Amino acid sequence: MTNQPNFALSPADDWMRQMLFLPPRASTFSADIDHLHYFVIGTTMLVATGIFLAAMLLYVKYQRKPGVPRREVPHHPPMWFELSIIVVPLSLFLLWFFMGFRTFIQMETPPADSMDVYVMAKKWMWKFAYQGGPNAINTLRVPAGRDVRLLMTSRDVIHSFYVPELRVKQDVVPGRTSQLWFNANRLGTYDIFCTEYCGTGHSTMRGRIEVMDPAEFDTWVSAQRQGIALRQDMGGPVDPDELGAITMVQLGKKVASDQECFKCHTIDGSAHIGPTWLGLYHRNERLTNGTEILVDEAYLTKSMMDPMADIVMGYAPVMPTYQGKITAPQTAAIVEYIKSLEDDRIAQAPNPGPAYEPINTLR
Repeated sequence: MTNQPNFALSPADDWMRQMLFLPPRASTFSADIDHLHYFVIGTTMLVATGIFLAAMLLYVKYQRKPGVPRREVPHHPPMWFELSIIVVPLSLFLLWFFMGFRTFIQMETPPADSMDVYVMAKKWMWKFAYQGGPNAINTLRVPAGRDVRLLMTSRDVIHSFYVPELRVKQDVVPGRTSQLWFNANRLGTYDIFCTEYCGTGHSTMRGRIEVMDPAEFDTWVSAQRQGIALRQDMGGPVDPDELGAITMVQLGKKVASDQECFKCHTIDGSAHIGPTWLGLYHRNERLTNGTEILVDEAYLTKSMMDPMADIVMGYAPVMPTYQGKITAPQTAAIVEYIKSLEDDRIAQAPNPGPAYEPINTLR
């Protein structure tokens, strides 16, 4: 079994966690989030108490006394009191901002070697697809101590992926790819909740994350992939739409071929109606509005669902939308296929057809 870190909390830390009804910690940055929470709550209560006591002091000291003319009563409190009401809360607010911003940047920047898992939300379940297989419904298994990045999209309405113990929460929007990452450092099973109302079955849209020993996780993945291969060899039923029968790259190539993407896009670097997919992933493209955009999973998904939203400079807006034409798993598979097309890994695809005058654009 993995040597887990010492999760014993200090008496003050444990007291604060219980007072705020926070669940146990199970990720590497959950302690930072809790400490920020403690600091914001603690300083807010402290400052509020100080202001209340100062107001009571001023009320007692400056209240009108019998026999004293009204004009002799000060019309406002001392300057130090007015300044403290402004300076102290503003200083604390700026301190909260910089402390929270550091944690926010950490949570929004997944490590380069993270293990990617595609997540599709739909009424009312969670579907998970690992690169190269397998796939799962409502149960996400991850190895302890490894960085995991979730690339999430929705098939129908807005959902929200929330795991309290990991301190992670991210909205999942149809036609878009959003991401979050975590490093679960505590073995166990934790509930997944949808925290965006999505219909009558919203309360039943629950899943779970099983944080496993890394060796046990690798054994499970190997066994699942062997089972898929065995079912294929024996002619058993395998659903390619679930991304389990073949790898995501292979499925992405097949879907792209079926959707005739190769009539406009090449994979060998040559110009055609659309841009070449070779080396497209993580390339910076300049848009018609003069801004630059990084070609990542979110942009590739958006380009397929809403191709007119971000037009690359010099390209004609001729790409049709694939919203409703391909499923979320198929979209994820095409993204993985494009990501695989690097200079040293050129896949083979059908001939794109008769030559067209090249247009120097992304679409």
